[in-house]
Amino acid sequence: MNARVPVLVVGGFLGSGKTTLVRHLLAEAQREGVRMAVISNEFGALGIDAALLAGGDQLVELAGGCVCCSLSNELLQTLRTLRERVDPDRIVIETSGLALPFDTQLHLYRPQVRGWIGDEACVVVVDAERAGETDPLFAEQVQSADLVVLNKLDLVDDAGATAARARVAELAPDAPVLEVVHGLVPLGACFPSGPRERAPDLHAPHDHDGHDHAHHDHSGWESVELAVPEGMSEAAAWDWIFERRGVRTKGFARTTEGVRVVQGVGRRLELVPPGDLPVPASLVGRIVVIRRRS
Repeated sequence: MNARVPVLVVGGFLGSGKTTLVRHLLAEAQREGVRMAVISNEFGALGIDAALLAGGDQLVELAGGCVCCSLSNELLQTLRTLRERVDPDRIVIETSGLALPFDTQLHLYRPQVRGWIGDEACVVVVDAERAGETDPLFAEQVQSADLVVLNKLDLVDDAGATAARARVAELAPDAPVLEVVHGLVPLGACFPSGPRERAPDLHAPHDHDGHDHAHHDHSGWESVELAVPEGMSEAAAWDWIFERRGVRTKGFARTTEGVRVVQGVGRRLELVPPGDLPVPASLVGRIVVIRRRS
């Protein structure tokens, strides 16, 4: 069993491209023979990300809350289970788009896991197209970063890219920045070689009463599951979903042209064939919309 296991926390605002990045890291780890486990966290309760990642036994999904607060005890139990059953070389924790990455890192210092967690770091993914996001949560997430991945640069022009770089530099002036498209980040950039001392000045939440002590307010957000009617063309399904979109939309729809993967961020919405992705029948026709409460 590995003496210490490095852990990567992947954070970022809703729709920034975290799951795409993690899928790439999983594929690269498999090519390199690295045993990597993934804990995927969704604010909604449906569990779409597990299907999108298709990580097999080395993937665990925690849905219906955030691992930085309401699901922190479940996070610790999951880490211990993965340690015992999988004995991974690396662990990735993909937080929900409403989580605080730094608070998630703090839980890695709790007594249940701190004896075997090795080097830990936080990568925050920023959507270049939406780097001007004014929600304070966005700023807190970027400020948590050990590494910023400025993603989706193919969706902005030169002026947009310059503005996105400036915003990242304003929020995280000391963090290195990788500029990418489609979350194509090298595995070695996320898991640096060579040991580093874990920061001694971090303090985990108190555990003497067995309860969580780190909480932040999600009351301004809601997660809604919608059933997409069958029998519509892809174009008609696009219109139906677009009318009900939120800040983040994801799921699967059955159209007259076949099953489609639904991915939406703000006003951008895509319905694409699943390709080789195995889509559970129980999820077809269901989407999750995360939106601000009115």
